Amino acid sequence: MTSILPVVLAGGSGTRLWPLSRQLHPKQFIALTSGRSMLQETLHRLQPLSCEPPAIVCNEEHRFLVAEQCRAIDAGWGAILLECVSRNTAPAVALAACHALARGSDPLLLAVPSDGYFEDDDTFRDGVLAAVEPATDGRVVAFGIPPSGPHTGYGYMRPGKRVGPAREIAAFIEKPNREKAQAFVDSGDFLWNTGVFLFRASRYLEELGRHVPEIPAACRRAVDTGTQDVDFFRPGRAFDDAPEISVDHALMEKTRDAVVVPLDIGWSDVGSWQALHDLGKTGDGNNALTGDVLALRTTNTVVHATERLVATLGVDGLIVAETGDAVLVADRREAQDVGDVVALIAECARREHHAHRRVHRPWGHFETIEAGPEHQVKRLRVNPHARLSMQQHRERSEHWVVVRGTAEVTRDGTSHTLVENASIHIPRGSWHRLSNPGDVPVELIEVQVGKYLGEDDIERRDDDFGRDGDARVAADGDAPGP
Repeated sequence: MTSILPVVLAGGSGTRLWPLSRQLHPKQFIALTSGRSMLQETLHRLQPLSCEPPAIVCNEEHRFLVAEQCRAIDAGWGAILLECVSRNTAPAVALAACHALARGSDPLLLAVPSDGYFEDDDTFRDGVLAAVEPATDGRVVAFGIPPSGPHTGYGYMRPGKRVGPAREIAAFIEKPNREKAQAFVDSGDFLWNTGVFLFRASRYLEELGRHVPEIPAACRRAVDTGTQDVDFFRPGRAFDDAPEISVDHALMEKTRDAVVVPLDIGWSDVGSWQALHDLGKTGDGNNALTGDVLALRTTNTVVHATERLVATLGVDGLIVAETGDAVLVADRREAQDVGDVVALIAECARREHHAHRRVHRPWGHFETIEAGPEHQVKRLRVNPHARLSMQQHRERSEHWVVVRGTAEVTRDGTSHTLVENASIHIPRGSWHRLSNPGDVPVELIEVQVGKYLGEDDIERRDDDFGRDGDARVAADGDAPGP
């Protein structure tokens, strides 16, 4: 059988699902439709296809989260390709194509968004196998499903004459207005574009080169000048030269070699609270309820509780979403505009759009418990056999109290073993490192005191994750922190 290389596109931001989705933890890393994150569901869906280990394209600041979520479900990968800047899907897929060709292979690329929902995984996989024949023959294969309504955020395809198991695409219209979308649905002649594609790597670059030649040119240079960084491939800066454009606009609206394989299954891009309502609504009240929720005389409402009890009374058509540091209450008809709230939060110089209280790091995670003008309290969890960088802070001192496990602390060249309830003071300017030599996680409370408490007040050396240097002047785009 022809080799298939899945290219999992994990670079989206997902602002319309705020407050669940944040810049450092967008929707592809959140469990929305099951106990697994959307990325994990995508990887799980691909495993029975016996494909090559996937190439995952993600934002650089999400790289450790991608690796962590893969390991959590024992999903291997062939490459994790890092985008210093987001350039949308066409350059992301081109980067994966160039990377595969540079390794000496020319596989069929199965480009898959990391955050799509498919109701029937078996039907999805059958469709992929059916698409192998036209893709091997040089076609650009899309996958379409019958539309369930006049959605203006999706692309629409009108199938033409049959080509083996596929149909030629007679027309491709990306994100029409509502009037046109309704006409497409009423005609019964159109399919939604799922954003999944199958094509030969070299064929994709060839066809893309005819329409947007800057993309393959930039991606070839980026791969040629890229470097391997532990688990990750860092493309050269030439990737920044690629224009920001989707596969739909760059290729599907222009190519004459596109075909579509129809899939008769439920699908959603889970791109808004309205989409989550449509997927999760049950019962007479037509509500979608997640978490610790009590809904009394409530109808047509989506309620998502993360940390606290949420009760509703006598409401209709709302979005109520609760997290540890933010609550959204909105008219469900405004679901597409939640990004406006995110923009306002950013304009107000707040951080609730950027990260949750719990922030993931390659060694574990930390959670902010309390923050004041000159103090901050955090809970840190360090994974077994993991350690933080050797580091110092110029503007703050720290005090650590171990509440679980046994920690090894190095402070100015001296090693200290801290058991539960033991503590240590880290003066400002002191070089220090926290390690977990054991088989269980270490948890500790960290109290920071100082005039400036920003996460960028850190200078690293001897870092296991390649983050050495001063975070305030670092040019690698890494999110700062311990």
